[in-house]
This record gives sequence, C-alpha cells and structure tokens, in this order.
Amino acid sequence: MNQLSLDKFEEAYERVQEVVLPTNLIKSDFFSQMTGNKVYFKPENLQLTGAYKIRGAYYKISTLTEEEKSRGLITASAGNHAQGVAYAAKKYGVSATIVMPVSTPLLKVNRTKELGAEVILHGNVYDEACEKALELAEEHGYTFVHPFDDLDVATGQGSIAMEIVKELPTVDTILVPVGGGGLATGISSLAKMLNPKIKVIGVEPAGANCLQASIRAGQVTTLEKVNTIADGTAVKTPGENIFPYLMENLDEIITIEDDELIVAFLDILENHKLLVENSGLLTVAALKHLPAENKKVVAILSGGNMDIITLSSVVQNGLIQRSRIFTVSVCLPDVPGQLNKVSKIIADAQGNVIKLEHNQFISVNRNNSVELTITMEAFGEEHKQSIIRALFEAGYQPEEKNPRGVY
Repeated sequence: MNQLSLDKFEEAYERVQEVVLPTNLIKSDFFSQMTGNKVYFKPENLQLTGAYKIRGAYYKISTLTEEEKSRGLITASAGNHAQGVAYAAKKYGVSATIVMPVSTPLLKVNRTKELGAEVILHGNVYDEACEKALELAEEHGYTFVHPFDDLDVATGQGSIAMEIVKELPTVDTILVPVGGGGLATGISSLAKMLNPKIKVIGVEPAGANCLQASIRAGQVTTLEKVNTIADGTAVKTPGENIFPYLMENLDEIITIEDDELIVAFLDILENHKLLVENSGLLTVAALKHLPAENKKVVAILSGGNMDIITLSSVVQNGLIQRSRIFTVSVCLPDVPGQLNKVSKIIADAQGNVIKLEHNQFISVNRNNSVELTITMEAFGEEHKQSIIRALFEAGYQPEEKNPRGVY
C-alpha cells in the first residue's frame, strides 16, 4: 500500500473531479454569532450519493488492476461508503457486494441496491458486518475495498482538504467527523502538508469514541460496545493502517453526546435549510466546544442520508429539548365546563394545544377525579414556564410529563 504523499493527493483530487459535485463553502452568520468564530460549512451532504464517501471509493477503484476488478468488489458499510462503492463500481463496470449492519436505515439500503450492488444485511454494528465481508472475500475471491483503513481510500477523501484550502487559504481550523478515521486521515494529512498551521480536530460520538480511546492508549483499541444515534460513525475499532497518521496529524479529539446532535439538527435545518444526518452533525455540535477566538473554522458536513423515521424522531426530540413541545397533566373536578376553562387559560397564555387525553377514572372522588394530560407548543423555555405559571395561578397543580407520541 502506498504511503500518503502530496503527489498522490493531487492525483486523487484530479481523479475525483470526474464524479463529484461542487460543494462550495457556506458562510454561516448564525453559527458565527453563536460561537464567536467565523464558521463555514463544507456541505458534503449535497454530494453525489449524499455523502463524501464517493471520493475515496472512486479513487480506490481507479487504482485497482484489471484482474482485481474482474474478481468483483466487496465491502462493509453502515451506508454511505456502500453507496460510494456501488456508484464507482457501476461507473467502472464492476460487480459489487455490500455487507451492511441490520440496523442500517432503509434509505441507505435501498439506494445502494438501486445503484446495482448486491446487499447483504449482517451484524448489529459495522465491525460485525466487516467480519462477514472479509469471510465472503476469502470464500469467493472478491477484492475487498475497506471503508476507512486503506491509504488510497483516505487519499481520495483528502480531496476535501484540497478544495477547502483552495477556496479558503486562510482557514484556521477544520472539524472532521470520525468513525473509523479514513476521512480524518486524509483531511489532516493533506492539510498539514499544505499548511502545518491549520488545526484539524476530529469529532466522535461520546458513545463510539474508539479513536479517542486509542490515542489515549497509544495504540489501536477496540471498544466493548458502541451506543450512538450517529450510525455512520458507530465503529468499535479505528483503522490499523491509518492510525499512525491520525496520531501524527490530528490536533485534538472532541466527543459529542447524542442530545447535542439533536439540537444541532434543528439549528442547521432551521437556519440553513440543510438536511444533515447524525454523523454529519458531529462537527456542527462541536462548534460550541471551541473557544470564541474569531477563527476561521470549517465544519465538514459529511452526509445527508437520513431516513424519514429517524428524521421525525430527531425533530420531535429536538422540539422537546428546546421546550417547543411539552406536556403537563392537571386534575379537575368532574363537572361540565372544566375542559373549556383550562383551554382558555392556555389560549390566553398563547399556548397551542396539539394533543389532549381526558381520563375520568383515576379516582372515585368526583371533586378531583379527572386527569387532563395536555401536550402543547410553546416558543421556548420562558414561554413554557409562563403557561405553567398561569395554570398554577388559576388554582391547578400542573405536573410536567414526558411527551409521548406527539406526531
């Protein structure tokens, strides 16, 4: 396997221009004001196949011999690399088999199939799918294309850094999402070659921080388990071949909790109208972890392949976190007009009721026998508290509850 070099990066940059869409930087006034830095997004969520992975896959396959291609390709992927390999294989007229975890969103499975690849679902996480892919490669003689632990793949991903520096030569910091580390390897290695002063920070889910654990240990380390909504970066073990480059070129690792991703999703959707999947949101959430130093910061939005079910769940939970949706229950006497009275209090406080549950059977005492559970919309925490306060002042004892099945 070739070592990473500037010549290879330049070759990969030219090669991937054959298939990639332009993803010019987007200056974000909203996030700049929020964080105290000059924030730009590299929107690879708008890329062909919906993610950056096409870069590494296409370049890697371009380097294979005719004999290697003729045996057919196989890989393992949580979704985005699968589509990249499937697309590149189709362009080169090569057959491709993709092993994906059973938890892979249906959107990513179907799109991979639509690109002509055979899909096999196996294992609960990427690492288990990869073991199966390697078994099949051995059994059938397929050429294995690793999603991250391959220097040619990492070189292809590094074309992103070339584009960033060409467009924003004075960039100070680049935030890179990390799963197995292929993207971070390509970005950090080329960025340091072009300008050693550029700071490159890897961003991992707190529930899948395999690179952070490995760097702390000074060697590749496997996590016992991973638990994160960022399925594209749910990796137990970083790449062996790329690990020395990550150790040398990454300046820092930031870890992000799932709750932070949910808030980041709403921030970027509402303010930039960009749909970014949970793994791509890692860098958005990380912006709040940086010191406010008026630095030029580029956050890579690695992909946008989010299925509708996940999207609806993230939106709902985000609205709950921001007190834009909340639920309270109050106990009422079982007499006519009480529901109307409570509704008027909420309406006067400018709350918007979206769901009501009326239970007459919580008590045999008719003076306080009806439980009314109300889910409503508010403008935020301050408005929510004003609605609850209005209910208290009217003589009720509202009890806040966790909203269920809002939509």
